[in-house]
Amino acid sequence: MARTITAGTRPRPLGRGTDSGANRWVVLLVLCVSLLLVALDATVLHVAVPSLTEDLHPSSTALLWIVDAYPLICASLLILFGTLGDRVGRRRVLLIGYGLFGVASAVAALATVPEVLIGARALLGVGGAMIMPATLSILRGVFPDRRERATAIGIWTATAAIGAATGPVLGGFLVENYWWGSVFLINIPLMALILPLGRLLLPESRGGSDGPWDVLGALMAAAGVLGVVLGVKRLGAGDPPLEPATIGPLLLGAALLILFVRRQKRRTHPLIDMRLFARAAFTTSVGCVVLAMLALVGLQLIAVQYLQLVIGLSPLETGLRLLPLTFAAMAAGATGSYTLRRLGPRRMVGWGFVLTAAAVLLLVLMGQHDRPLLLTVGFVLLGFGLQTTLFSAYESMLSEAPPESAGGAAAIGETSYQLGAGMGTALLGSVMNAAYAPGLSGLPGVPETAARAATNSLGEAYQVAGRLGGTAGDALHSAARHAFVNGLHVTLFVSAGLLLLGALMALRLPRVMECAVTQDPEDAGSAVPAQATAGTGPEAREPAGSGPSGEGHERRTAGEDRKPRTGGGTADAVRVPASRGRAEPAGSRTPGR
Repeated sequence: MARTITAGTRPRPLGRGTDSGANRWVVLLVLCVSLLLVALDATVLHVAVPSLTEDLHPSSTALLWIVDAYPLICASLLILFGTLGDRVGRRRVLLIGYGLFGVASAVAALATVPEVLIGARALLGVGGAMIMPATLSILRGVFPDRRERATAIGIWTATAAIGAATGPVLGGFLVENYWWGSVFLINIPLMALILPLGRLLLPESRGGSDGPWDVLGALMAAAGVLGVVLGVKRLGAGDPPLEPATIGPLLLGAALLILFVRRQKRRTHPLIDMRLFARAAFTTSVGCVVLAMLALVGLQLIAVQYLQLVIGLSPLETGLRLLPLTFAAMAAGATGSYTLRRLGPRRMVGWGFVLTAAAVLLLVLMGQHDRPLLLTVGFVLLGFGLQTTLFSAYESMLSEAPPESAGGAAAIGETSYQLGAGMGTALLGSVMNAAYAPGLSGLPGVPETAARAATNSLGEAYQVAGRLGGTAGDALHSAARHAFVNGLHVTLFVSAGLLLLGALMALRLPRVMECAVTQDPEDAGSAVPAQATAGTGPEAREPAGSGPSGEGHERRTAGEDRKPRTGGGTADAVRVPASRGRAEPAGSRTPGR
């Protein structure tokens, strides 16, 4: 007997808490607190680096690994733990990640040598990789209705923005009042609270595949992403592209990722269903996430340097100056569901990119002196536009993936986020360096060796100028300041070009946000025969051996939002744009009832 799930019948429960309309919002709260901690830890250490360096005296290489161990390990393991959660249980992986994150935070806070801190940061990366895709895949299962899921994803993405932007503010406050280890200690009481809450409130869910987990494929993906991200980060640090330590990891990582894709296409039970990338909406959404992060992260790092080294703000003042960006991102997340229903994915992502590009071009007016109003307006537009883009891209990507592949899809989204961030640092950092260095050549009275050393960074240029002193030192200080601002303007123009490219890419997204029509129980019965006879269209054909009673049929009718087909057979389920009157408003009916 065919088992078909329609829009009006109750879906198979994913675990505790999913049947209650109130409980799923409590689940969302727990998931957002989890994400907040992970996002916070990605940026909270930046302002503590000077204090940490003075205390532990790490070498330049050790300091680089202290900063980069967390994002490197986290990015490389996202696919591994995302797909593992699909097999063994997403809640189980998430709770283990909580425990590792708390233990690693304690070790990092009490570290007395650089090697211990590097190990603790790597363990934090493992915990973060277990937490991040699990939060998004559990959210996908708890909110089966796309309209409510859009609201939940808006809150989720806003939480990530809050964590990333609050990190420097909180870190600056803690370092100025306590010691550098306190930036890690804040995780411990929160993890001690959220671990039992997560065990009590979060539902358990797994993917639909019962086949063996591809351990070798998972390790290939982890090593491949690690190599690519490591190579990109070295490029961003200014290392020569053809140096073995740079090109080696890049080539090895790319080769492993190509082998991973070929392996997944051949396997009966792949870690990631590569057919997801055949869907234009999924692939485009992933590309939009990469482009958005590529433009943002490099700008964020340069903006922090501008505020501290050109304007002269303290770390805490710098964090506070960036708060308008956070508040704007929160507003975009809070209104994202409504905007998506009204505009649709194509226009929402496209106009989000355009608004962000306009904000970036506005910031070109930044100069040698502080202009608080200009910066505030620019950061507000930047935060709102970018969060609008990320929200709609994540929502489209996750809605394209069937529920049983939610962990893999979430891992792809988070990996694209991390890759975009790494490439943004490398690309925009290289553009900045190329535009900054020529401004320091041929300065009268400045030795060539001093000028060459000053090209490494604006902070180092100030140090060299201080050692030179006199007229030569003043000339180098002024030239470096002007060269940095000119380089910032060039970088902003390049970033705006990338954002406009993203707006063009968004044209491949669906025009409208489509949702299943919620039916009354008595109407659902009459819909089953029509769906049971569906399948004459090209999209409905199943591989040999599958049919209406198979897993593939259940996945299409339960997990995907498709357009109604206009020919070639009856549609799998009736779908209408969310903005049309036949669809019920978001939240008007508990999904599945």
